[in-house]
Amino acid sequence: MVTRKEDFSKWYIQTIQKADLMDYSPVRGCMIFKPNGFEIWEHIQEALNYRFKQEGIRNAYFPMLIPESFFNKEKDHIEGFSPELPWVTEAAGEPLEERLALRPTSETMFGDAYSKWINSYRDLPMEMNQWANVFRWEKRTMPFLRTSEFLWQEGHTAHANAEEAKTRTQRMLDIYAEVIEGVLAIPVFKGEKTPSERFAGAERTYSVEAMMQDTKAVQAGTSHYMGTKFAEAFDIKYLNSDNEHVHAFTTSWGVSTRLIGAMIMSHGDDQGLVMPPKVAPQQVVFIPVGPWQKNPAIMDKIYELNEELASKQIRTVIDGSDNRPGYKFNEWELRGAPLRVEIGPRDLENNKVIVKARDLDEKVDVEFVNFAEYIENALDEMQNRLLESARERNSQHIYTDINTLEELENHIEAKKAANENPGWILAGWDGTEESEAKIKERTGFTTRNIPVDGTVDKKAECIVTGKPAKETVWLARAY
Repeated sequence: MVTRKEDFSKWYIQTIQKADLMDYSPVRGCMIFKPNGFEIWEHIQEALNYRFKQEGIRNAYFPMLIPESFFNKEKDHIEGFSPELPWVTEAAGEPLEERLALRPTSETMFGDAYSKWINSYRDLPMEMNQWANVFRWEKRTMPFLRTSEFLWQEGHTAHANAEEAKTRTQRMLDIYAEVIEGVLAIPVFKGEKTPSERFAGAERTYSVEAMMQDTKAVQAGTSHYMGTKFAEAFDIKYLNSDNEHVHAFTTSWGVSTRLIGAMIMSHGDDQGLVMPPKVAPQQVVFIPVGPWQKNPAIMDKIYELNEELASKQIRTVIDGSDNRPGYKFNEWELRGAPLRVEIGPRDLENNKVIVKARDLDEKVDVEFVNFAEYIENALDEMQNRLLESARERNSQHIYTDINTLEELENHIEAKKAANENPGWILAGWDGTEESEAKIKERTGFTTRNIPVDGTVDKKAECIVTGKPAKETVWLARAY
């Protein structure tokens, strides 16, 4: 298996295949989620659904097929998505009167429904989420990170005023950061997208960005403030308390299965996956060692310990296959199981097991009497350790002292000569699309977002023009 240093992208592909997370489908750009991969998504869903419901947001489901006329109601929206849309033009052997798009997102469907469901200020806020698949016909694909069909959640809300809508937009960004950091152990950079990077039809777009081990960026989640643009396009009006018909203010926000790819790229090592315990399909794997087949008491003890963990809702698996222990160790290392528990005849005599955490080298002897408590603590400690390790790694690849485009080009060349990754740059930007385009043209770096106020020191001058900086931005190469 290739190492991360040799070829990070190839390492990634090999890792997800060997860990049995996915397979390729017969349709270009689409993938099959195998149970190990889909269960990670289920745990992400659980974490988000819990928080959504605390916010009073309920789940719904809207059809996958969207009439072409819906897209034409909002000019920026159709222009933003038109190149990526697959269309259905025929059904039951006959041409359709109107083309139907496979949904790239559902603003238009929600907008049409909300225009019928919202009549009075008493109907607001209206806040719904759906878990669905979407289609965006990608030219270059990478499993989980960028595929023509992917899974996601998309929330859509309507509010009586701009202040409420903006508050919802920011709150959802905070929830994404909370889940991505707290559940996936991936540190994120919160901020606002530049105008050229805004969602098609939005007034403001905010994102959480994550740095991978190769220092490329992944846009991990977005939250959009729409103002009244979609309400005007779809006639979402309500009768306010002054007996006036006015437009609602809307938002939308979403994360997708690219979070699985980001998790793999954030924590994996040259042995394979490293799973944060909170999303690992199997948190603890039991492996009998030595001549255990001749000693039934070993498996009896494993079943007993397994029951202890199951009672605490810890996800376990017992590997009772006839493979050699060394093979099993390697297999579960590759699959990223957070904790491995070994028990053989001598361990049974000494009333203990041997525990190995996936991200640490040493093994630990744990007495039976303390077993369940130790495992609970070890899982929590590993979860925290992965987040802190990623934060420390990120800090080593952030550069705040590069102030001109020439300095950035020299930095990139120096890193390339040393066979190192170029990292992220904190730069000043004059706010023009011309300067933004020049950065990308000359370096391959793009603006990731404008950091939240107070999180970074402001830059005084634009990295391209030297003029006073209108904003401070993160620059990086991205997936």
